[in-house]
Amino acid sequence: MRSEGVRVALVGATGAVGEMMRRVLLERRFPIAHIKFLASERSAGKELEFGGRKYAVEPLRPEAFENVDLVLSSTPAAVSREWSPIAAQAGAYVVDNSSAWRMDPEVPLVVPEVNAHTLARATRRIIANPNCSTIQMVVALKPLHDFARIRRIVICTYQASSGKGAKGLYDLQKQLEALVRGEPPPAPLAHAAQLAGNVVPHDWKLGDEGYSEEEWKMIRETRKILGDETILISPTTVRVPVAVGHSEAINVEFQKPITPEQARELLRRAPGVVVLDDYSRGQLPMPIFAAGRDEVFVGRIRRDPTVAHGLNLWVVADNLRKGAATNAVQIAEELLRRGLLV
Repeated sequence: MRSEGVRVALVGATGAVGEMMRRVLLERRFPIAHIKFLASERSAGKELEFGGRKYAVEPLRPEAFENVDLVLSSTPAAVSREWSPIAAQAGAYVVDNSSAWRMDPEVPLVVPEVNAHTLARATRRIIANPNCSTIQMVVALKPLHDFARIRRIVICTYQASSGKGAKGLYDLQKQLEALVRGEPPPAPLAHAAQLAGNVVPHDWKLGDEGYSEEEWKMIRETRKILGDETILISPTTVRVPVAVGHSEAINVEFQKPITPEQARELLRRAPGVVVLDDYSRGQLPMPIFAAGRDEVFVGRIRRDPTVAHGLNLWVVADNLRKGAATNAVQIAEELLRRGLLV
C-alpha cells in the first residue's frame, strides 16, 4: 500500500450492495488514496456522493483499472466473469461479490472471521465473497465446528426482500402500500410471487434434485469455507416480507459432545458474534436488531434431544452489510493487514 492509501475502484457502484459498500468504506475508515465508481453504460455519468464529494460514475472499460490496487465488485455473475479477470490482470486485487468465482478451486472463498488464512492462495488476485446466507451461518458455526466437529446441518432460511436488491425492496414496499389501501398488490418485478403478507419458497432458480440454486450455494460454499467436504447439509431457503436481515433456523449434529452452555461460551468469545439468548426477556436475535449492524446474532441455543450430539440455533444478520458489503471490506482489510496490498 502506498503511504497515502489504497487506490480503489468500486464496480456495480449504483446497486444496493454498491451503495452499502460506499457507506461501509467510510464507516470503517478504509485508507483510500483515490476512488472511482464504475458501472454499466446505462449508469455512466450518474453522480454519486462519497466522503462529501461528488463523483461521476465511469463506464466499465479495461483502461478504468489502470493504477488501481483494489477492486470491490458487485455485479451479476456474467459481468463478473468478463471483468474481474481484466481487473486482476491490470494488477488489482478483486473482491468479487457475485457467484461467478466462488467454487473455482484457485479462488479463495473468504469470511475473515472463519478462513482469512486462505487469502494467501489468491494467486489469480481474485477473492470471492460468499453468499449472504452462507456467511452468517459459517460465522456462527466455525467456533462450534472447531470444538466438536460438525457432522450434519439442517438449515431453514428466512431471507429478506433486499436479497433481490433495490427491485426487491420496491416490490415489497409497493405491495404493502396497496394492501394498506385495501387494493390488490401490483405484480412483482423481482420476486417470484407476491411477498407482502406471504412467504415465497421458490424465489431462486431451480437447480438439481429439486433444490434451488441458493440451497446448493449453501451446501457447496459451507464445505469450502469450513474446509470439510464430509459435512452433510440439508437446506431450505425461503423469502419473507422483511426489508433487511436474513434469519436462519439451524439444526447441527456434531461428532463430539457439546452442551448449550459450552456453545454459548464459545460464541461469546468468537469474533463478529453477538449472543442474544434470554427467552424470558425477549432478548433474542431479530432482523430489526441486526439491521445496520455488522455482527452475526445468535440465540435460541438449545439441545436437540433426537440425536446424541445436537444443537439448535437461531442466527440473524444484516444481509446487505455482513452478508455482502461489510464482508467484502473486511476481506480488503485483511489483504492490507497481511501485506498483500502493496
